[in-house]
Amino acid sequence: MLPLEFGLAFACAPHYMTWTMLAAQDPQNSEKAFDLKNLPSVIDERLSLEAFSQLAGSLGGHPFVKVVVDREKKQIHFLNHSAFPFHSDYIGTHIIGVSPAKIDAEIDRYNQIFYHDPKRRFFLCVLALHKREDRRFFSLETVEVDSMSLEMMREMFASVREMTDPSLAIFVKPANHVQESYLTEIDPQILPRILAHELFATSRYIPLNAGQTEGRIRAFTDEQAYQRERSSIQWYDIIVMPKVPEDIPRMSGIINAEHTTPLSHTNVLAAGWQIPNCIQIGIIDRILREDLNNQWVRYTVSSDLTEVKLERTGARDVLTAIPPWQHTRVTLEVPETQNIPILSLDQLRMSDRNRYGTKAANLGELYHVLAKGSERLTGFYKIPRPPRASLLPYLASTLGAPENANLSREAGQFIRKFVNLPRGVAIPFSMQSRFLESSPRIQQAIGKLKMALELNARQVEPLCVELQNLILATKIPESIREEIDLKIAENLAGVSNFVVRSSSNAEDLQNFSAAGIYESVNHVSTADKILESVKKVWASILSPRSVRLRQEVSISLDDVYMGVIVQEEVPSTMGGVLVTTNPANRADFRNVYVNASKKSVVHVVSGTDLPYQFLFNTVERAGRTISMGNATEDLSEKEKNTLQNLAICGRLLQSHFSASYTFADPVDIEWLANGDEIYILQLRPYAR
Repeated sequence: MLPLEFGLAFACAPHYMTWTMLAAQDPQNSEKAFDLKNLPSVIDERLSLEAFSQLAGSLGGHPFVKVVVDREKKQIHFLNHSAFPFHSDYIGTHIIGVSPAKIDAEIDRYNQIFYHDPKRRFFLCVLALHKREDRRFFSLETVEVDSMSLEMMREMFASVREMTDPSLAIFVKPANHVQESYLTEIDPQILPRILAHELFATSRYIPLNAGQTEGRIRAFTDEQAYQRERSSIQWYDIIVMPKVPEDIPRMSGIINAEHTTPLSHTNVLAAGWQIPNCIQIGIIDRILREDLNNQWVRYTVSSDLTEVKLERTGARDVLTAIPPWQHTRVTLEVPETQNIPILSLDQLRMSDRNRYGTKAANLGELYHVLAKGSERLTGFYKIPRPPRASLLPYLASTLGAPENANLSREAGQFIRKFVNLPRGVAIPFSMQSRFLESSPRIQQAIGKLKMALELNARQVEPLCVELQNLILATKIPESIREEIDLKIAENLAGVSNFVVRSSSNAEDLQNFSAAGIYESVNHVSTADKILESVKKVWASILSPRSVRLRQEVSISLDDVYMGVIVQEEVPSTMGGVLVTTNPANRADFRNVYVNASKKSVVHVVSGTDLPYQFLFNTVERAGRTISMGNATEDLSEKEKNTLQNLAICGRLLQSHFSASYTFADPVDIEWLANGDEIYILQLRPYAR
């Protein structure tokens, strides 16, 4: 549910008769099942389940109706979603007699009246119907920016409870962390509540990436079964597993039979590949029951559905079919590989990606933003969001600055206040080239692999493994060892633990994400182990999986280079991933999505552990807990505030790194927190 301005679509709406008015005209109608599709609302009538179903829209697999509680007239309005997708459509034309144009012109004043005035006339809320096994119940919630008091929440609940089916329980669903804290002050018997993470934990269907495809169902009950059959998986397969693992080849669809996070490497790849992806609890039992395994189906994922749709189709002629991505050609920027020095990360800029790789260049650009600021930081907030000319007044409020202040400068200061970067050095492509060229055996093995790739031979995978092992067994020339050792000593003296990260030119590209396919090594302590880890990163560009995925989009082995980042390993109390969008609703410009773990970032991106999941509003500044993952208690208020600040920083950095002047290109940020300090480990485009 969005604040008032979203939905003033009608300059004037026709006058419809309510259910009560129809009954008054024709008393016999009171005993009939009415067709409510042409009615704007049900007013002061108990809402039966039949009426609910006719009025309802659908979101995230749940039917819902919007509700307006008129405290002044002591009336309750259940809105017809088809006629009035937004509260404001209805309130303006049917209650307060104010034209949408006038509300548009004074939108901030009306939002204050509807969401923040302690003496407000209306409560605006959503009533959703949920089903858990054989039990049905309602949840009742407001918008996340609503600042209603606990007493208002009690009054809203009592009003709606009185006018709904008494056989179904109603639970207040707090819309933000403040409302959650209010509810801890009152007995659940007095004000029943259900938290968003409780609903999420029991959700049987969660769309992760909407879409439709045709393919062959391949269901596996566990990873061992998948590994036994992995070599037989084809591009047209739809993989169904409890949790689809990281090492998947490119395919046509994914269904997770257990809960996972949209930000695991597997699900980020699915978004980048633009294939349907969802969570559907119980799907393996259904596939076995309906004999769908190894059958061809049309697979549909949509937020309008209540469960995944699998429709049998005839088998396709796969011998003549062409994978859709074979029409994709990914072009790489020409790399520079001659006499490039090792540099500290703060000496790089974004333009250095063709020498040091995308990750290193983006970190260098982040150092520049922290040091110098950027006029682009406010770009996202400058874009018109009708009826507003921009969101700059909201940004000024968030930054604690006057609206006429230099907000770009204030934004830079805000980021500097909360964001840190681990120190590190960037090893360029040229050093990898020097190492590979130093060994005739490696050169000979590379030649064999190139020939096998040209012939599309079966020996590609074993040749990749052989080449990787050869790289790991080959000693780094003394001149290269000395250069790496010298630069680490100059820039990272005193550091006891390091992280060695990949930074290739073949990742974070349009139509090629490469999330998780290259190597990074944590907890590295000595010089010898750093050098061994550098070789692991160099070798990862030749892994069978990375070679196969690049070949599918015609990225030649000759064009691929690997840089390496050696960073200090920062101790942390929390880590995770943030994306500056709402993956479940890309049209939602307010919220960013944050995953957090008390263990490490690795547990989030690998999908091995269910993290905390949050939405944080970067316009009006509010947050809500979507899931607690495997944790038994929510984060503290202080920790949530840290994540709210991180969300604002992420939104500002999105503007700086946006490739377009819409400033709408979301970014994916890996981060750590140590108390109040936030460290950004990596920033890249999200699901391009």
